Amino acid sequence: MKKLVLIALLFSGVALTAQETKFGIKGGFNYGATGDYETLSQIAGDASSIIDGEEKSGFHAGLFGQFEILGIFIRPELMYTQLNTEYKTIDYKVSKIDAPILVGVNILGPLNVKAGPAFQYIMKNELENASFDIGDPENKITLGYQLGAGIDIGKIGFDVRYEGAFKENNSFAETASDANVRIDNRPSQWILSLSLAL
Repeated sequence: MKKLVLIALLFSGVALTAQETKFGIKGGFNYGATGDYETLSQIAGDASSIIDGEEKSGFHAGLFGQFEILGIFIRPELMYTQLNTEYKTIDYKVSKIDAPILVGVNILGPLNVKAGPAFQYIMKNELENASFDIGDPENKITLGYQLGAGIDIGKIGFDVRYEGAFKENNSFAETASDANVRIDNRPSQWILSLSLAL
């Protein structure tokens, strides 16, 4: 029993001495779109039309932490993100808080790869250039994923990732012409970031 305790303490000591912790700020641009825009006409016998969203640029900014042990790290983040999509003449904006928790590994010098779940809380979604308002999403808190690669040079980090979602999360509206509108607001976007460790 004493040997097991000593071995456990030894491994704990090695892990603690190898651990590196850092905190910082990050921000950047994202480019992508939300899901389909569907119009369901009640007058025309429930005939529907579906529009694919056109990708537009947005931005993000927030905080990160990183806890590294023996080349493997855990990186939680808390980010404010604005995602923009164009549906022909209508612009759709989603403002959300993203909280990814990524696991990464340093693979070659300053290069690393990372992936993990990304929680999001949708604060606001709205339409521009539309004659009607969109309702709140079915789920304000959803789970998606992020994966990507980065380079750390001193305290500066460059990062590129892809963010996706596992399932639909719809918002609904009714137009003046008695047509029902559905927008799938799950993200599909590329994220380019610059970070600074403090």
